Amino acid sequence: MIIPFEPSLFGVNINIHLILEYAAFFIAFRYYVFLRKKSNDVISQNDRLSIILGAAIGALVGSRVMGFLENPLVDLSNASLITLLNTKTIMGGLFGGLMGVELTKKIIGEKHSSGDLFTLPIIVGIFIGRIGCFLSGINEFTYGVFTDSFLGMDLGDGQKRHPLALYELIFLLVLFFGLRKVYQSGNYVRGDVFKYFMILYFGFRFFMEFLKPNVFYVVGLSSIQILCLICLLYYYKTILKFFRNAGQKI
Repeated sequence: MIIPFEPSLFGVNINIHLILEYAAFFIAFRYYVFLRKKSNDVISQNDRLSIILGAAIGALVGSRVMGFLENPLVDLSNASLITLLNTKTIMGGLFGGLMGVELTKKIIGEKHSSGDLFTLPIIVGIFIGRIGCFLSGINEFTYGVFTDSFLGMDLGDGQKRHPLALYELIFLLVLFFGLRKVYQSGNYVRGDVFKYFMILYFGFRFFMEFLKPNVFYVVGLSSIQILCLICLLYYYKTILKFFRNAGQKI
């Protein structure tokens, strides 16, 4: 298979990445519905819908803002403005969604943690989307810098690069099965599964950014890396609690 993978059907080119994005949303939502039916959810149906709406709006805004901040020095021509409006990043979507949920819960007065039920579906959605990113090669900004290592792949420009989307797919598989085991055990404080996901995923992405050919930096870090640090700071209490518990078990 040649990457970028650009199949055609009856002479019509198929945007495989776009199709997989739609599939990611659909499958992730159906998986959420399945998990909710099997759970003893303490949050009412109406409040859940409000939370989902808040997450969607926050994710939309956050993904676009962070997409712009990855390269804010872009030339403001008509073509670049169209590209800018279509630029988005899952990191901004996740953190923006988190902020949207927290704001919505304050508005509706919901006190219970709501993230655990969304965690596994989110991972599934990201995984499916990342398959599309990998198949798109250099057409999506999820490729890495040049490398001479055995891990390098030709992603469409004739050069060996780190296949960051492929690395992330492997990480997401491990993360999914690890957090599913925690979720199914029930041996956790409500809200912790989602917190673990955010900490581990943003931590992983922080280090992966060093392998990405970014062009805009602040204090030597990319915009995504700065967002990762903000997210980890947001969950600093959970991180400290984890290390304290780990220390007590040694």
